[in-house]
Amino acid sequence: MPHLVWQKSSFSTGGEGECVELAAATTGTDIHLRESDEPHHIATLAPHTLAALLHTVKSLPPLPSRK
Repeated sequence: MPHLVWQKSSFSTGGEGECVELAAATTGTDIHLRESDEPHHIATLAPHTLAALLHTVKSLPPLPSRK
């Protein structure tokens, strides 16, 4: 895979870990998605597929607090 420029999600915690990162494809319109703790596991999605994923995640009830 060519060199990708990763951008942290605006919802990231700011520290190390617990971070979703996105990168635009160097060719085409695909979007690459990875979790910062597993940087070599990359999901490649079409924009409409990512939009459907985000819509589904936003519609889920919040997870219980880890305190």
